Amino acid sequence: MIRRSILLSFLAIAFTTVTRAEDTAQASQRAHDEIWRRFIDAYGIMIDFADMDGKVSLPTPEECREGKPNALGWWAPIENGAMFNGLYMDAAVNRWKRTQAAADAEKARKLMLGLLLLNSISDVKGFVGRGVSTDGKSHYPMGSNDQTLPWFLGLWRYWQSGIATEAEKAKITQHLVTTAEEIVRLGWKMPAEAPFGTRGSFEGFHFEEVSRKLFTMKALHAVTGDAKWQNMYLDELAKRGGEKNLTKREICEGGMVFWYSKTHNWTSCAAVGALRGLWEMENDADLKSVYAKGLAASAKLASEALPLAQQWDNADTSPFEMNWRVMNAEWKPQTTEKEAQELAMVQIKSFLKVAPRRGKETAFIREPTAAAWIVTLCPDTAVLKSHAPEVEKVITRYDFAKLYYSQFFWVEMAWERLKDRS
Repeated sequence: MIRRSILLSFLAIAFTTVTRAEDTAQASQRAHDEIWRRFIDAYGIMIDFADMDGKVSLPTPEECREGKPNALGWWAPIENGAMFNGLYMDAAVNRWKRTQAAADAEKARKLMLGLLLLNSISDVKGFVGRGVSTDGKSHYPMGSNDQTLPWFLGLWRYWQSGIATEAEKAKITQHLVTTAEEIVRLGWKMPAEAPFGTRGSFEGFHFEEVSRKLFTMKALHAVTGDAKWQNMYLDELAKRGGEKNLTKREICEGGMVFWYSKTHNWTSCAAVGALRGLWEMENDADLKSVYAKGLAASAKLASEALPLAQQWDNADTSPFEMNWRVMNAEWKPQTTEKEAQELAMVQIKSFLKVAPRRGKETAFIREPTAAAWIVTLCPDTAVLKSHAPEVEKVITRYDFAKLYYSQFFWVEMAWERLKDRS
């Protein structure tokens, strides 16, 4: 009887584990299907939001030129194309490695072409746009460090994936080199169009700035073989500064740190993705260990946001205002980044009054799903296993067909990394 009881317990655990894995896989597939049904535009660029049928009114070329709703493109449906495409490439590449399907390779290729387009729409050298208007070219005049690092990350991920042809690798390398060289020339600032000049930087001693800059150097060395990038990278690791006067090597070892709001997994996740890239590219055992420690620390901090997913209610019917142009009521001309940002902050306060659904999706979907991906970037299997049940709860939490924002795409990224190591 004791043996039978033990056997039945073992079988129950095994059945539960298999069922849980199947549920998680199915949820990831539903997220994948919904992203490609509603949120990838005609140019292979992920948009921010759409209605349940996939309809959205893109900013017109004139609105982009005038900076409506604002010159940053904040709160518009083409706000985060470079960021989201670059990050989502992780899921696309890992999915193809799993399936080896030509259709999945083509999806990754489409994302790559979208990234290259965003680097080809401006006369400003090195400019990385957020998204494109109805004509496939018009755009807002300012990108950002949050957009540009994922652009580098996504193109590097595709370049080394095994999908890229030699011709594609050569073209990607050209774009990476031209953009990186211009950013270096500008003192590691991101190029922007007139009258703004630049916006955002990889320079500084916060974790995000440190990992972004180091990754860019290391990735450029990987794709070009040019020793100058490796020398810059090694010199950079030893630089010291910030509030605690740490070296950049030590900052990487400490991992992700929240500093401008209570949590910001969704904007910090790209820097953790960069740290993961550094870990993958690094051959020095000691330095690789430093990056692994930083990834484990980042996973620990991110895991604290995973329970936020349970505050989401799939039956919620809070209104979302698809007509983002209501924000144009507060529009005024902007000639500086500060003016554009001040306008945008006024607009979002008004917009949230008519679209409370936006705040709920960003708080209870965007933040925990980005955190889930951060956790799965950790190469330590023991760390990942300890957090796997909570990550799975995030992945299976949502009815993706009823979400307005595309900012659930991280669940697919998390599952593709979790499936083989949990």
